[in-house]
Amino acid sequence: MSAGAPGGSGASSGAPGRSKASAGAPRSSDVPGRGPRVPGPASQDPESSAARPAGGWARADRPCVTELRLSAFAGHRRAVFGLGPLTLLAGPSGSGKTTALRAYEALARLGGGADVAEVFPDPVACVPERARPDAQRRRGFRIGCTADGPEGPVRLDVAVQAEPDLRIVGERLSAGGLVLLETALRDPSRPYVQAAWHTAGQSPVTRAPLPDDRLGTALLPLRVAGKTDGQRRVLAAAEQMVVALRSVFSCDPRPDRMRAPVPVGSGRLLGGCDNLAEVLWRTRAECGRRHAHVVAAVRAGCAGAVADVAAEVLGDGTVRAVLDRGDGIRTGLARLGDGELRFLALSLVLLTGPGVLEVDPAGEVPAAMQALTVLADGFDRGLDPGQRRELLRLAARMCGQGHIRVVGAVSDATGAADEDGVTVVHLGP
Repeated sequence: MSAGAPGGSGASSGAPGRSKASAGAPRSSDVPGRGPRVPGPASQDPESSAARPAGGWARADRPCVTELRLSAFAGHRRAVFGLGPLTLLAGPSGSGKTTALRAYEALARLGGGADVAEVFPDPVACVPERARPDAQRRRGFRIGCTADGPEGPVRLDVAVQAEPDLRIVGERLSAGGLVLLETALRDPSRPYVQAAWHTAGQSPVTRAPLPDDRLGTALLPLRVAGKTDGQRRVLAAAEQMVVALRSVFSCDPRPDRMRAPVPVGSGRLLGGCDNLAEVLWRTRAECGRRHAHVVAAVRAGCAGAVADVAAEVLGDGTVRAVLDRGDGIRTGLARLGDGELRFLALSLVLLTGPGVLEVDPAGEVPAAMQALTVLADGFDRGLDPGQRRELLRLAARMCGQGHIRVVGAVSDATGAADEDGVTVVHLGP
C-alpha cells in the first residue's frame, strides 16, 4: 500500500493470501505548513480507508488488528498498512520497518492500560521531523488501527501531544460509520480530556472527563453501564479493540544472550529470547507434541544431524540447551552460529503460545477467542536462504491455523509473496 499525498488514495493489500503492497516515503507535500501542529483524530468518515483488504473485511471470530495507520509518526506520513495473518514489512534500512512495529507495540500497550509515559519514554522521537510547533509550542503525533472481529471492523485513532507536555489529546473509536467514543483536550491546564460516548438512550451521548495519560477505550468497560443498546454497542467495540491489541509479543532474538546457561525462572520466553534454554527445558517436560515440532523445525534449520533439542540442569542450578546429534555428541548453544540461534528462537516462538511467551493477554476472555500477534523485528536477520524459506513456511503454516498472527520486518522479501498466506508490504527508502 502507499502513503499517498493529501487527497490521494492508496492501493490496498491487506487481505490474506498472496499479496503485495508498497508504502512510499513521506513527501515534502505531506509536511504540514499551516494550521494547528498538535494532530487530532481524523475528521474523515470513520469507515473510509486508504487501504482496505481486497474483497472487503473478513469477519473474524478472534479479534485481530487488520490495519495499522501512521498518520503522523516519526518518518511516516499518511501511511496505511493492511495486515494479514502473516505480514512482512520489507524495505532497506531507514525505510521505517522498525518504526511501524514500534507504533503497533505502542498501541498494544495503551490497549492494555499502560500509562502514556511508559509507552513513549522518548515521545519527541515519535514526532515527524519537519512538524513545527503551533503558537502554544505544541507538537505531537497520530497513530491508529482497525480491529476486526465479531463486531465487524472497529477503528481507533489516537492523537498524542509530545511537547510541551506528554498527554493523549484526542481519541476516536468508531464502527459502522458511527463514532462510539470521542475525546478532546478542552483545558490544557487540567490533566483530563472531555469524552463523549454513544448512549442512544434518553440522551444520545454521555459526557464525562477521562484522564489524559491513558487510552479512553481501555477505560470504557469501567465507565459504561451497558444499560442501553447504544452503551452495549460501545462496550462490545471497545472490548474487541482491547482484546485484539492485548495479546502481542514483541520479539527480536539476541544470539549473544542465548549462548550462556540461564537460571531457572518463570519459564516464559523473553522478547530477546535470553532465557531460551530455560523455556526449552520447560516445553520438553510439559508438552511432548510441541517439543517434537520444535525438534523438527530445528532439524530443518540447523547444520548437522539433530536427533533432539535437550536442556540440562547444571550443578549451579542453571540450565543450558544442547542439540543432541544422536551419536552421543551434544552441541551446546555456544557453538551455534547467530543464524542458527535466531532460527531456533523464532521457531520456538511460532510453536508456543501466550502460556509460554511473556505476554499479557486479556485474562477475562477465553484463550480460544484470542489471537496472539508476534511482532518480529529482523525476521530474516542472519538467516541464510534455506533458513528464511523454512521459517517462512513454518510461520505461514502456524498463522493459517488462526490462533497466531505475525508482523515481521525483513530486508529482502524475494519470493515471499509467492507463499500462500503471506502479505508483503514494501516500504520505500
